[in-house]
Amino acid sequence: MSRSYSVKQLAEIVGGSARGDEGVVITGVAEVSAAGPDDAAWVSNPKYAPRLESSRAGVVLVPEDFGPTPMTAILCPRTDRSVARLLGAFASPDARPEPGIHPTTQIHETARIGSDPAIGPHVVIEADARVGDATVIHAGVYIGRGTTVGNDCVIWPNAVIRDGCRVGNRVIIHSNAVIGADGLGFYFDEGAHHKVPHIGGVILEDDVEVGACACVDRAKFGHTVVGRGTKIDNLVQLAHNVRVGEHCVIAAQTGVAGSAHIGDYAVFGGQVGVADNVTIGSRARCAGGMTMVAKDVPDGMTVSGFTAQDHRRELRERAAVRRLPALAEQLKELIARVEQLEASTHHRE
Repeated sequence: MSRSYSVKQLAEIVGGSARGDEGVVITGVAEVSAAGPDDAAWVSNPKYAPRLESSRAGVVLVPEDFGPTPMTAILCPRTDRSVARLLGAFASPDARPEPGIHPTTQIHETARIGSDPAIGPHVVIEADARVGDATVIHAGVYIGRGTTVGNDCVIWPNAVIRDGCRVGNRVIIHSNAVIGADGLGFYFDEGAHHKVPHIGGVILEDDVEVGACACVDRAKFGHTVVGRGTKIDNLVQLAHNVRVGEHCVIAAQTGVAGSAHIGDYAVFGGQVGVADNVTIGSRARCAGGMTMVAKDVPDGMTVSGFTAQDHRRELRERAAVRRLPALAEQLKELIARVEQLEASTHHRE
């Protein structure tokens, strides 16, 4: 469904103030270099201002203190928030199953489904499961025995929530995510690996989002917990008995080993590894790019590297490593000069 807004309307939607022609009509969103006269674009950092000189965008969203622009602008107190609202204004509604329960769905007689469900084809809901009001469950989802899913959740196709898990309200679980699989627990005896039973569960608190193909393993005992408002990217692994605090962000290909504890508002870049039983403090930041966290991280600290250390120290060490080839050449020259001096001294003797 196509949409169009005047700049004046868009400014109201995104929470900014228009500068220039408020009557320009916008029908889409595009990157600055690709935008046409009917498109909105954005620039969040003044250092990218030169890109606007060649842009044909009809309007650009910029911070409040941004300088002159060659096209109409919307000045935004929070550019990130305004861009999210802009994209929302042009987004099509998410596809969802028809209201009600599809006839191919298999629901155990002891399961309970709340009011106003939208449950797609070939969903399986096992014994004693509970699904809250207005929850959307797409095709092929499996919900295990005794699992509880709250109100206003969205479970995308082929996600699996195994037995005995608790999912809060307004939780989003993307396709092929697995909540509550067994963790990696084995003991070695008589030449073979033997399985350690995992009798615990998983708790996803309210407003959690779990990305596609992410895995949150059930606990050996007790619960693996993901705190309220935490957002987990695709292809993330949280092992058994991990505890993640509230409002954390964990980017793709991060792996957190068993019984690690993560404080509130922590941020992880992509490809971070966290060793077992490590504690990462509240508001700590683990930079992406193969950072390996092998020991505790204090509250508020930013770390990077392999193994992780204070980010500023890591950057200094990386810079020093890059200088090693030049230093090696200088060392060769110094050695040659010393040898020449020694040879000259021996010759005089």
